[in-house]
Amino acid sequence: MRLVHLSDLHLGFRQYQRLTPAGINQREADVAASFRQAIDRTIALAPQLVVIAGDVFHTVRPTNTAIVHAYMQFARLRQQLPDAEVVMVAGNHDTPRSTETGCILRLFRQLGIHVVDDDPQRLPFPHLDVSVLCVPDIPGKRPALRPEPGPRHNVLLLHGEVEGMLPAHAAAEDRAALEISREELGAERWSYVALGHYHVYREVAPNAYYSGSIDYASANAWGELYEQRVAGIPGKGIIEHDLATGEHRFHPLEPTRQLVDLVPVDAVGMGAPDLDTAIRERLEACPGGIDDKVVRLVVRNVPRHVTREIDHKAIREYKRRALHLLVDMRRPDRPTRDGVSGSPGRRPSLADLVRETLASRTLDAGVDRMALIDLGLHYLAEAERAAAADSDGAAAPVPTGQGGQGA
Repeated sequence: MRLVHLSDLHLGFRQYQRLTPAGINQREADVAASFRQAIDRTIALAPQLVVIAGDVFHTVRPTNTAIVHAYMQFARLRQQLPDAEVVMVAGNHDTPRSTETGCILRLFRQLGIHVVDDDPQRLPFPHLDVSVLCVPDIPGKRPALRPEPGPRHNVLLLHGEVEGMLPAHAAAEDRAALEISREELGAERWSYVALGHYHVYREVAPNAYYSGSIDYASANAWGELYEQRVAGIPGKGIIEHDLATGEHRFHPLEPTRQLVDLVPVDAVGMGAPDLDTAIRERLEACPGGIDDKVVRLVVRNVPRHVTREIDHKAIREYKRRALHLLVDMRRPDRPTRDGVSGSPGRRPSLADLVRETLASRTLDAGVDRMALIDLGLHYLAEAERAAAADSDGAAAPVPTGQGGQGA
C-alpha cells in the first residue's frame, strides 16, 4: 500500500520584478511549473493514497491565475488516478485569520479531494485498510495524536513544527501555529507521519518525514540551499512510502529555475580594481553562465570605501543577464550569516538587522518579501554611501561665489 507525500506547494508565490510574456511574475510561473512536474511524477508513481501536508497556496487569498492552475492540476491528478484517495490539510499560509472567512482549499472538494481545513478530522478508508488523522495548522485545535485501533495502517497528516527540528532561521521567518514535541508526535505509534511546514526534506523518525517544499518559495532560499548541501539532499521533491514494507524513497524534481550560491570572495587586502576582477571571475565561472538564473555572490571583508569605488556599472550589466543577482557586500565587522546563525558573541550589523526584521515581519498579501528585503538593503547602502560622501566633502566645502551655489 503505497502513498505519495508532498507539501508546501506555495502556489502564487511571487518574487523579484520580472514578468513572463503573459504578464505573470516569473517566479510564480516557476513554482506553477514545479507543481505540474510534481503532479506528473505522482501520476507516474500511481499510489493508492496521496497526502498533501499544507501550504497549498502562498497566501489565503491567492490570485485567480494561481487558483485556476491549482484546480486544473488537481483535476488532472483525479482524472489520471481515479481510484486513489487524495487528502489535504490546511497550512498556516492557507488559513484565514478570521474564522468567518472561508478557506480557499474547500474548492477542491468538488474534485473529490478530502480537504481538512478547520477541526482536526480522522478519515477512514476501509477499502485501503487505512485511517488518516488530519491535523491542519489551526491555533488551539489539537487532538490527541493516537492511532485508530481497527485499521491495519494509521497515517498522521500534520502541518506544524516538531519541537527542535527546525533551524533557528526557519522557525523565526515563518512560525506555524501548531508546535508539538517528539513525545506527543509518537512517531513509533504510526505507520507513517506526513509532515508539512519545513521546506527542506528531513527525517524526524524512520517513518516520519518533512517532504519539504517543491520549489524555493521562502524568504531564505539560500539557507535552504545550505541545509540541503550539508545534508547531501539533491534538492526539492516528493516522497513515496510503502506502508506495508516500509520502503521509502525521495524523488527529486528537476529545478524549474536554477539557484546558484557562488563560492564567496574574501576581499581582505583588495582594492577596488582587484575586487572588480575577483567579482567578474566568479560570475563568469558560474557553471552554464548566470543567464536567467537566481544567483548570489557573497563578498566578505569589504571596507566601506572599496564598496563605493568598485565598478557598479559592470555589476548592473550582470544583473540584467540573471533573473536575479545578489552581490552581497559584507564589511569586515559584519558577522557571516549564510542561512545559519552567526558567530556567537558578535554584534550584528545594521544590514543584518534590516534583513532579519524584514524576513520575520508579517506582510500584507501580495507583498514580495525578497523584493522588500532587497529594496531595504539597497536604500540602506545608498544612505551609507551618501553619509560617507558628505563626510569626505565636509573638510573642503565649495566657497560661495567661486563656481558653487550658496547655501
